[in-house]
Amino acid sequence: MSAVVRKKDAHRLVDQLPADATWEDLMHEIYVREAIESGLEDSRAGRTTDVKEIRGKYGLPE
Repeated sequence: MSAVVRKKDAHRLVDQLPADATWEDLMHEIYVREAIESGLEDSRAGRTTDVKEIRGKYGLPE
């Protein structure tokens, strides 16, 4: 489920990194962005689980 990357978005992401950023820093930012976009897509498509259900699964208080 890879989304199309617009060049201006890629440039913006790189431009926001500090001058001494490493490749690892860039990969981390890409990972975070992809995870957020994936979560938003799941939410829009109704692929979510209620917090009460998750808490119950792990025996946590509501």
